[in-house]
Amino acid sequence: MGIPSCGRRDILSAVLPLIARQTRQPDEIYVCLSSPEDMDPSCTDMLACPVTVILSERGLCRQRNRILAAVNADIILFLDDDFLMAPSYLSELLELFVGKPDVAMCTGTVIADGIIGPGIAIDDGLEMIEAGLPWPDLPETFAPIYSAYGCNMAVRTDAIRRGGLRFDENLPLYGWLEDVDFSRLVAKHGRVVRSSKLLGVHLGTKKARTSGIKFGYSQIANPIYLMRKHTMSIRHATVQMARNLIANSVRVWNPEPWIDRKGRLRGNVRAFLDLLTGRLAPQNVERLE
Repeated sequence: MGIPSCGRRDILSAVLPLIARQTRQPDEIYVCLSSPEDMDPSCTDMLACPVTVILSERGLCRQRNRILAAVNADIILFLDDDFLMAPSYLSELLELFVGKPDVAMCTGTVIADGIIGPGIAIDDGLEMIEAGLPWPDLPETFAPIYSAYGCNMAVRTDAIRRGGLRFDENLPLYGWLEDVDFSRLVAKHGRVVRSSKLLGVHLGTKKARTSGIKFGYSQIANPIYLMRKHTMSIRHATVQMARNLIANSVRVWNPEPWIDRKGRLRGNVRAFLDLLTGRLAPQNVERLE
């Protein structure tokens, strides 16, 4: 299991111990931090499995790649630091990969996602999972998907090794759409699916997220970069950009308290200007204020 985190000590230190609730414990957990201060070391005391802490430069793709360089396992499950798994998640995940050798990558079913709202408190997330526990009694369903959801995605390391795959570090900071890019690379080595039995809640914690203008720039720059790289189709990239641009343009007049719509729209415009002048690149966000 690999968990990258940066600047969210409280949330990581509260969520990490909850892995002890799993009916099947992970063999090992790798936590990649940008600073030792990003995690309370005592939060792992109740875990039955070894926990390895890795330090890395900040950046989701960089941190995931440091985890990939360190891990020695058949399956690696990447989780966001604010993702809560149902207690059966890991046991169901193992059963899936053992029983379906043609599956190279799998993501779960998110019962609730705080990323599209103000965020979900941990206690509320746990209650949602408890309410959703009857779901595993239903027949398992699989859906082939274009991309796994980065907050919870598991990959066979054999596919990673055969393809020499890594997360693209040209997608800096938050790494917007890095899950799409990586999923399309993995898809060359097996099926990418979503399972109805892998249940969880994505809290969508807002602390330490990328600024509005930087995120808005990535909303345009990253899809165009992936389209040029051929890991995102023209249709998917166009729909993604149009949806974000329209949302930012409309809601800038009455923005949600938890979203910097003005900053995102400024970032969108800056990216289009860079596109017109031939300077567009995802890495430009690191120079934006």
